[in-house]
Amino acid sequence: MVFSSMTFLCAFLPLCAGLYYLSKNRIYRNAILLLFSLGFYAWGEPKYLILIVGATMVAYAGGLLMDKWQGGKKATFACTITTVILVLCIAVFKYLNFLVDSVNSLTGADLVLRQIALPIGISFFTFQILSYVIDLYRGKVKVQKNPLYLLLYVSFFPQLIAGPIVRYETVELQLRERQESLDEITAGLRRFVVGLAKKVILADNVAKIFTAIYAGGGHSAYGAAAYWLAALSYTLHIYFDFSGYSDMAIGLGRMFGFHFLENFNFPYIAQSVTDFWRRWHMSLSTWFRDYIYIPMGGSRTQKWKHIRNILVVWALTGLWHGASWNFVLWGLYFAALLLLEKFLLSKVFPKIPAVVRWLYTFLAVNVGWVLFHMTDFSQMGYALGKLFSFAPTDFAHVLMADSAIITALPYFVVALVFAFPVQNLWKGRQQLPLWVKNLFTILLLLLCFVYMLSTTFHPFIYFRF
Repeated sequence: MVFSSMTFLCAFLPLCAGLYYLSKNRIYRNAILLLFSLGFYAWGEPKYLILIVGATMVAYAGGLLMDKWQGGKKATFACTITTVILVLCIAVFKYLNFLVDSVNSLTGADLVLRQIALPIGISFFTFQILSYVIDLYRGKVKVQKNPLYLLLYVSFFPQLIAGPIVRYETVELQLRERQESLDEITAGLRRFVVGLAKKVILADNVAKIFTAIYAGGGHSAYGAAAYWLAALSYTLHIYFDFSGYSDMAIGLGRMFGFHFLENFNFPYIAQSVTDFWRRWHMSLSTWFRDYIYIPMGGSRTQKWKHIRNILVVWALTGLWHGASWNFVLWGLYFAALLLLEKFLLSKVFPKIPAVVRWLYTFLAVNVGWVLFHMTDFSQMGYALGKLFSFAPTDFAHVLMADSAIITALPYFVVALVFAFPVQNLWKGRQQLPLWVKNLFTILLLLLCFVYMLSTTFHPFIYFRF
């Protein structure tokens, strides 16, 4: 089940919210959220409920043991982390097939392994479980003695499938003592509808451009300009698709009294790659910073170790996104850019005009998304070659070959504008009456319904991670 489906909007959410608010008892409300969250996940993959429940119970038991057995705390921590990562979650379901295929390619072996389907959202809920175990070991949070509360934290449906990655310390008190109100519900609903519009109106329509160009790109009419248009459209598509999901997750959480941290902060206004990663998928970048980069020594170590830390973190960041070598290349590409900025450009950047720094960053990110998007290296090489060629584009042929590009161009322009904080130009935006905001939300929701009923379904990009 996905947020941008009629089943979710017309049945699941109204029923869940209705039962939730009819109940006045906090325990019952949490039980309702837990049951609906497990049902939400089981809707698509019921057999993997045992995985998410099992991993959570391992973390729960490990947490209790660490709390009671201080002498064996370190050993318990290591066993819990190993079990969650290697046995129950990521290693088997996400990377075992990848490892076998890589060994076969490198050695010429013919190892055969039954293909294992990737559970939806496994990278997200695994990282949430790990954050609980690690923070408990560090003494940053208290042990959760109610297994249902811990399971609710891991499986809570707004952020279960595609984030943001919510740390246990963020919701530790909210699980027991959060406050709901009509103002919070309406504010959450407004945020949800904005995210829904990002997805079904902008992201899904902009996707038609790069889909059409990459499908017909072998023709000589598709030159450098066409491939830059495709790269830009994917850059906009992934932003509105993923930030739209994060908006919906944050809005839904707020409707039920939970306050999640922001996941995006207009990343395309960044004036360096370093700044970009402080603005894009912030819950993931801060997770790797706090749990991998800093424990390895971060930047406060020898120069070669600092370089090693960046390379390791970004190789892992690439692998987190998918068990494919293009993601590793994508991660190392950004590692190289970050190293370039830290060790060569840091003293030069302040002297460079802001518009030049922004252009460098925006173009570098666009190229990065080409690496991210294309898992086939021959197609990737062809696309990169086109980007940096002087091959002319016959736009008359391109537009005639696929009318979807023409219909998608207005959405491309709107998306390009709203990828930047244009609302800050209107200083009086906060003075809008509440009824105007609510009316706009209703109209925007109705428009989303129109688009959902008239177009085919498009899954969220980050569902596969």
